[in-house]
Amino acid sequence: MTASPNRPRRRCAVVGVVGRTNSGKSTLINRMVGEKISIVSPVVQTTRNTIRGILTEDRGQLVFLDTPGLHKSQSTLGTLMNRMARQASAGVDLLLIVFDGSCQPHLEDDGWMRRALFAEQPVIFALNKNDREPFYEETFHNLWQTVQTEKQHTREVFWITTSALHLAGTVGLVDQLYALAQPADDYLFPEDVVTDYPRKLAIADVVREKLLVRLHEELPHELGVKVEQIEETPGAWHASVTLYVARPSQKGIVIGTKGRNLKYVRQCAEPELSDMFGVKVTLELWVKIEKDWMKNFWLLRQMGYAGSY
Repeated sequence: MTASPNRPRRRCAVVGVVGRTNSGKSTLINRMVGEKISIVSPVVQTTRNTIRGILTEDRGQLVFLDTPGLHKSQSTLGTLMNRMARQASAGVDLLLIVFDGSCQPHLEDDGWMRRALFAEQPVIFALNKNDREPFYEETFHNLWQTVQTEKQHTREVFWITTSALHLAGTVGLVDQLYALAQPADDYLFPEDVVTDYPRKLAIADVVREKLLVRLHEELPHELGVKVEQIEETPGAWHASVTLYVARPSQKGIVIGTKGRNLKYVRQCAEPELSDMFGVKVTLELWVKIEKDWMKNFWLLRQMGYAGSY
């Protein structure tokens, strides 16, 4: 995979994608990569693991680290999510900070700007959701000026307005990322790979997404999903999945009347997973009450929040 002398040398970069929760990071990465890598739902804190989405073109390869959005932490799970978000901003080639431009800047937005001010790598500010009104572009620019004045330090950042739900701005963002990437002799990952996300975590994320869509705000932050095992036969996988809730009342909510919620999850998740993995995927779903599962480090580690499978 050495670069040909007859064509421009390819460029590669690992891009840390960070920002406040529900700013549209996952949707933006899915749009740039061209495939569904991260789960997307209207519920905040959807992404609970650092996911690598990989975009490979003739001009090079961009590896996106999609991270949990920073938020106030009141549990072991929240602390681990915040830690992963901060770690993803270190040790990357480029830092892409996504802001929700459809609302006024929050405290977390101010915090990411302060971190960006002294970041070692090039920084891109993506003002997302520019398809909405109002759009607070000037307010975010003013906040950046205020931060620089307060800290008596200036630096160059690259501003891009985007809409993760539409193509607007996404092409320009990818162009900017490639322009900032460094020349490389080889790709970081094989050309046909779009993610190195472990399949157990991928299955768990798809299942959780379907439940979040179904349940909306009823218990999004007290729902854990763990793939116990995957039985493989030629052309087919059968995954046994445990859904963790914190209270007995939540078990009935997840199951639904006559099991309708679990049936909905299977009907929506199985075709998507089958298409994702190229084999027929069937799911067996169990609901378990575990009062303090969000504080159980051992269980969180098995779910991928504190380490890998």
